[in-house]
Amino acid sequence: MITPAAVGGVALVELGMALTPGPNMIHLASRAITQGPRAGLVSLSGTAMGFVCYLLAAAAGLSALFTAVPLAYTVVKLAGAAYLAYLAWGMLKPGGRSPFAPDRDLPPVSDARLFSMGLLTNLLNPKIALLYAALLPQFLDPQAGPASEQLLQLGAVQIIVGVTVNALIMLGAARVSGFLAARPRVMTAQRFTAGGLLGVFALRTALSDTPAST
Repeated sequence: MITPAAVGGVALVELGMALTPGPNMIHLASRAITQGPRAGLVSLSGTAMGFVCYLLAAAAGLSALFTAVPLAYTVVKLAGAAYLAYLAWGMLKPGGRSPFAPDRDLPPVSDARLFSMGLLTNLLNPKIALLYAALLPQFLDPQAGPASEQLLQLGAVQIIVGVTVNALIMLGAARVSGFLAARPRVMTAQRFTAGGLLGVFALRTALSDTPAST
């Protein structure tokens, strides 16, 4: 059985990551703004399924694979860092966009497409890959039972926090978008803050140690 300290630690880590602008936030906010809250909820269900896929992979030994083959972890880490840097540049470059800037050219899509896009966006999200490959294993306690069972419990905590935060962001996206659109300077400040945070996270990801060396 996982300890309250492990539950609290995972919840805080996930809260910080969920509030950091990334692929999930951008996708859910854009869909909720342009196609309505219902479309955002359908996309969020795909995002939640992506969390479940990562959790099952972790329980099956994903973190052990990366520990045994550090090169595999390094490739994933650098690819994730590059993707985060790309997202950061998209916000920081001249003419860049905020996650909450409505994209009027975004065409509406079917529920099946919304679900699959939410799923794929999360599966390709480097923050989530690193969370399950490198961060969750740090909260395992050899005295608390089988590692796979602990990962399932810790992953459940992460999913609850992640889905809750993403739902709140998605449901509030249209209101935030309207608020920022009426205040261009605040929109610009938000865009640079979000892009800067993504850039910092990209740098930290690239410089982080592999599981074999921690």
